[in-house]
Amino acid sequence: MRLFREFCVASLLTATATTAFAATYGPELQGFEYPYPIERFNFQSQGKTLQMGYMDVPAKGKANGRSVVLLHGKNFCAATWEGTIKALSDAGYRVIAPDQIGFCTSSKPDSYQYSFQQLALNTHQLLEKLGIQKATLLGHSTGGMLATRYALMYPKQTEQLAMVNPIGLEDWKALGVPTLSVDQWYERELNVNAEGIRKYQLDTYYVGRWKPEYERWVDMYAGLSDGPGHKQVAWNSALIYDMIFTQPVYYEFKNVQVPTLLLIGTADTTAINKGIAPPQVKATLGNYAVLGKQAAKLIPHATLVEFPGLGHAPQMEEPARFHQALLQGLNTL
Repeated sequence: MRLFREFCVASLLTATATTAFAATYGPELQGFEYPYPIERFNFQSQGKTLQMGYMDVPAKGKANGRSVVLLHGKNFCAATWEGTIKALSDAGYRVIAPDQIGFCTSSKPDSYQYSFQQLALNTHQLLEKLGIQKATLLGHSTGGMLATRYALMYPKQTEQLAMVNPIGLEDWKALGVPTLSVDQWYERELNVNAEGIRKYQLDTYYVGRWKPEYERWVDMYAGLSDGPGHKQVAWNSALIYDMIFTQPVYYEFKNVQVPTLLLIGTADTTAINKGIAPPQVKATLGNYAVLGKQAAKLIPHATLVEFPGLGHAPQMEEPARFHQALLQGLNTL
């Protein structure tokens, strides 16, 4: 049976990998359809006029007066929160889902000093513009690092912190993972393609269990990377990877004072630059079955919910199970 399942996965990959993605999208993801209307936040940052795309989805039915801000991961967009937006809205929450600067529907400046502090400030300014004085921050993957920084910078404006398989639960550089220069990252990002995206997602996000609905997200990422803003997208992506690798939040988990919910797929093995790490280092990296428990001990007011056997994106692998745990967690923190 196991061999049959592996054969089916391999067959599906062979079939889909040979499919040419006809769709390409503009440098701000023009042409890709979001699940809710995209609005624009125009602001000044580092001497530049920038805009953030975001979705502002009201509570459906009886509103509970609470707001949740969804922070996407590095290879994701606000659109990939589609199922979570609906689940939260149906439960009475107002949901704000922005695309950070450098990502998806937002500006990709030619030069920008990326830092989690800057992205947190940008997000805070958006919430101020929307009149949201206090919110729950829910971050996935790289968005978990950003959500942590936001909670550290704005504890009084953070009702709760929730993280889904956040990266940065270990300091890769300190563990001996090789560092790439921005130029090296740029060369790698210029070569992003659908086949590579799909293989990486199959290995880490969905742990060998591919579903047809995941193709939409491969199409989104590949279409943006291969579109008319190809070099602009790759350059910003390189700067962001450098930010992720060189600005760990791991050492500050002990300072997070807001109630925190950790939602962890235990089969996840994500770690930046893991593929080029020495074998003895590589073997120790990205073990979320261990890292989730360690983070829960480091964060003072943390509640850990594990999803055995799920990968880096449990909200996409098993949405019903994930959203039940999320809503229960937010109501009990």
